[in-house]
Amino acid sequence: MKYPTFFEKIETIKLQDDLSNFLGTFEEGYIEFNYLDIVKSAGHSCPTVLGAYLMTLEGLKVLYKDEIAKRGEIMVEFAHNENEGVTGVIANVITNITGATVNLGFKGIAGSFDRRNLMQFDASIKSNVKFTRKDSNDSVSVFYDPSSIPADPKTSILMQLCLQENATSDQQKEFRILWQQRVERISNHISEVIKVN
Repeated sequence: MKYPTFFEKIETIKLQDDLSNFLGTFEEGYIEFNYLDIVKSAGHSCPTVLGAYLMTLEGLKVLYKDEIAKRGEIMVEFAHNENEGVTGVIANVITNITGATVNLGFKGIAGSFDRRNLMQFDASIKSNVKFTRKDSNDSVSVFYDPSSIPADPKTSILMQLCLQENATSDQQKEFRILWQQRVERISNHISEVIKVN
């Protein structure tokens, strides 16, 4: 499996999951996600998938400070409906990392480890996403705006040629390279594209 090498340079997300520990899945429930893990589950790498990953990474850093984030104990809110824009894509990425779901997640064991009702859409928030700790009720609002990192002007032209099946093999290759180059540039400018309050 070949993929852009910059995937491996993006910081990983470390969590502790009591369900994983209880079932003996990972020792003491410690889990580490990298960007490649998320790309594999999403099926692609783009500014939206990266943004969802980075919002979770940076949001949980602030929310938990020197502690390790607790998977399954994080509530997630979105300002928009799950079918609006790319909200659903972002939600799927965040679900994979935090375990939070609306009503399709793990139902729990004897009242513990329930992952349902931890995600809410159409919430009264002004940020892209809000993360809240169940144990302390502390929360952080996270904003993501990659517009300061524009795509190469040729990207949209090449995309249209590819979609119309009029692109040569060299043009298809160039489009793919340019697409991932923007994703890489965004990953190199996290402080410009992510704000946490």
